[in-house]
Amino acid sequence: MKKIRIGIAGYGNLGKGVELALAQNEDMQLVGVFTRRDPASLRLLTPGAKAFAIDDAAAMQDAIDVMILCGGSATDLPAQGPAFARLFNTIDSFDTHAKIPEYFASIDEAAREGGHLSVISVGWDPGLFSLNRLYAGCVLPQGRDYTFWGSGVSQGHSDAIRRIEGVLDARQYTVPVDSAVEAARSGSNPELTTRQKHTRVCYVALKEGADAAKVEREIVTMPNYFADYDTTVHFISKEELQRDHSGLPHGGFVIRTGVTGQGGCHTQRIEYSLKLDSNPEFTASVLVAYARAAFKLARENQTGARTVLDIPPAYLSPLDGAQLRKSLL
Repeated sequence: MKKIRIGIAGYGNLGKGVELALAQNEDMQLVGVFTRRDPASLRLLTPGAKAFAIDDAAAMQDAIDVMILCGGSATDLPAQGPAFARLFNTIDSFDTHAKIPEYFASIDEAAREGGHLSVISVGWDPGLFSLNRLYAGCVLPQGRDYTFWGSGVSQGHSDAIRRIEGVLDARQYTVPVDSAVEAARSGSNPELTTRQKHTRVCYVALKEGADAAKVEREIVTMPNYFADYDTTVHFISKEELQRDHSGLPHGGFVIRTGVTGQGGCHTQRIEYSLKLDSNPEFTASVLVAYARAAFKLARENQTGARTVLDIPPAYLSPLDGAQLRKSLL
């Protein structure tokens, strides 16, 4: 069986998770990891895979079927996404919800220029939760969606804090407000603002000499990340951060309540939830499944950008249609 040849751009928590996920998918193989660090400093787990400088990627177009982009949404992907989409079929986990339409447009243009297929915003939200919202809304058109994240560490929000001048390291926890969750489940279809649904708690280790007040102000006023939430910032030492906040758990749930029957006489509820020990490893596993889909679409000579909403579910699986019908229907 010819395996799907995968490249990984970026080798942080998400990139390492992708490498681990590839080891669980027999129809894929890791060709190499592309990094801005010194390639010699990386210790890959996959026999035969190599580390390369990220600037060397363009010379390896013929060796890679799909490049999985593992940079952050705040600053990495807006630049890296279009650049790689011109060269490769790509998958990424861009998760700044408010900017997805403009990001999609930039990737679509670049991918079509290069004759490639790119799937953006892959993960669990956006991603699997997006699919659940679509399915639930179609099934219960008279209803309302509620999405809650956490309690857990948001990689994207933690990365956004780390980009602030003076920050050494940080973890950001997203915490659902219990009263809002119960109101959503009640079937009363309450109007809940962003601020009413979640709080954000940040643990930040500063570089020596950093201005704590300035850093806190930049965090709580950051648009698309913290400005719309009640946000608490705790400044702690690097040692405390490593001791008490080294894990990366997360999760969440999507609820849709709606009515059916004459006059809406019956209340129905759909709920989909995730509880994750490792956010990056789970997100990486979703990226890898969609890399398979991108490979199949590219073989059909499809080009441009796609989201999870555009991908046939069967394309995620290594099984063929007959096997899927026998085992899952």
